[in-house]
Amino acid sequence: MESEADYYTREYNPRLAVPNFLEIFQRWGRQSAETRQASPKASLDLAFGSAPGERLDLFPAGDPASPLLVFIHGGYWRALDKADFSWVAPPFVARGVSVAVLNYTLAPKASLEDIVREVLRALAWLWRNAPALGFDRNRIVVSGHSAGGHLTAMSMCTQWPRWEPDLPENLVKAGLAMSGIFDLRPIAKAPFFNVDLKLDEALATRLSPALMQPATQAPILTAVGGDETREFHRQNALIRENWTNAFAGDIPMPGRNHMTLVDALADPQHPLFAAALGLCRKV
Repeated sequence: MESEADYYTREYNPRLAVPNFLEIFQRWGRQSAETRQASPKASLDLAFGSAPGERLDLFPAGDPASPLLVFIHGGYWRALDKADFSWVAPPFVARGVSVAVLNYTLAPKASLEDIVREVLRALAWLWRNAPALGFDRNRIVVSGHSAGGHLTAMSMCTQWPRWEPDLPENLVKAGLAMSGIFDLRPIAKAPFFNVDLKLDEALATRLSPALMQPATQAPILTAVGGDETREFHRQNALIRENWTNAFAGDIPMPGRNHMTLVDALADPQHPLFAAALGLCRKV
């Protein structure tokens, strides 16, 4: 009989379900390097905090009235880098949307609580510096994949004026969470992950956005790959079930796995791209 730890490790480890994940990572790296080389107006490695990991890359649309799409990468809060995802930006920039790709200090160097705070600092920094950076600070949309989907949802639970009094309640105008993990309690039961995250039941509960309510009625869209595991589908459904006042719809992703789902975000022919672009244009 499969143990609880083995079950959750199997269900939450996409690398077991995507045997060519290394090829995908390498392709993302090549595409990102090409994007940065072809983006002379991009501002790379902008510091939004004092930690070395608190950096972001900004790809401006060239219009101070443009919305900003923030992308937060996945990797279970302990892997990958913003430099792997520069390729997300060009299709949005071409359609008048500025894009910021965030980094954060990875676990175990940073705790999950610290990582959440870093992402909030990044969003606050972007809002405060929008005039100089060339986008409209009242049109910020947050998106993220996997661990980044969790961080997207956490940003939408934030009571911004209580965190920093100069910040508006509705700093985040909309969200897109892809293959997000919204209830962290199963992760605490998977030693493969938790060796770095060090979650116990209490901390996992405190950091689970599915067990909270969003701070505003800003719309959030969700998406999960049709080929992903049962647990990722269950996690994806938690936003629809628990955030009824903010849930704005789910984007079907047939034939996509945990990795190839992200490719669709930068494919102008895919409904996921259209949905993200629609969020940006509506805010």
